[in-house]
Amino acid sequence: MLVWSIASQKGGVGKTTTVASLAGWLQKENLNVLIIDTDPHASLTSYLGFDYNNIEKSLYDLYTQESFDKESVQSVITHTNFPNLDIIASSMTLATIDRKLSGRSGVGRILTNALKLIEDDYDVVLIDCPPVLGALMVNALVASTSILVPTQTEFLSLKGLEGMVRTFNIMRKADNNCIINYTVIPTMYDKRTKASRTSLEYLTAHYKDNLWQGQIPVDTLFRESSQKGLPITMLDEKCRGALAYRELLLQLLSKELEINPDKISPNAAAIVSLASGEKNTKSDVNKDMDIIAGDVDAMLS
Repeated sequence: MLVWSIASQKGGVGKTTTVASLAGWLQKENLNVLIIDTDPHASLTSYLGFDYNNIEKSLYDLYTQESFDKESVQSVITHTNFPNLDIIASSMTLATIDRKLSGRSGVGRILTNALKLIEDDYDVVLIDCPPVLGALMVNALVASTSILVPTQTEFLSLKGLEGMVRTFNIMRKADNNCIINYTVIPTMYDKRTKASRTSLEYLTAHYKDNLWQGQIPVDTLFRESSQKGLPITMLDEKCRGALAYRELLLQLLSKELEINPDKISPNAAAIVSLASGEKNTKSDVNKDMDIIAGDVDAMLS
């Protein structure tokens, strides 16, 4: 089972949109997906049409259990209106979790231990992280096979990225066994603006080894999809925003095949193989067309 945390210490960079969009594509590929909303603001919970005040059990209930088994972990999971897509919802009470867990040993690995109990139930887990370093973010980062850092292509978001990288360094210093595999995702990119172009150049210069080479473009359908409580893939899978997240998903899965082959499910790995096959087929077709075009050109000369 793959676990991806989507984290940023700057708000408004597309964190929740990234979770919903990737979940939409994974669900569309018939993978079993669990999304976890660890942000007390509960934006992802609301995005999917849930009122956190009316959720029977939330992530708070998981963290406050003294001990748990598979059944108790499953009890905090809520089924969404979409096939193969479940959520552990957030609630405002999560804002008090640091104080609630104070003095308890092993609080940074609660989520890791819980996910191990349900690893056969899901192909991918997506975690929407809060913007501050505390028990919730630590749990998410420790549990992750990979971390995605959405970064809006503008100056203030670049500062937020610097803060996130400092957090990664703190995690490594605190635990030598902590492995942080992170990918920077340029979001809200508009090539028409100098701010976007300059920010992308900065990311390329300073984060080349961890930078996704694509960009998530500005797309008005992101706003429309959130208003309707739908991942953008269910609104229009061929719009430029949805296609960009499709490309991101394929690269992330390819990377996981290299660094975590034992954790990627056969169904998830098959997506990469099929996409690679489609790409090769298109390449062969283009070559054939070039050959035929050359022959026709010779006839007409």
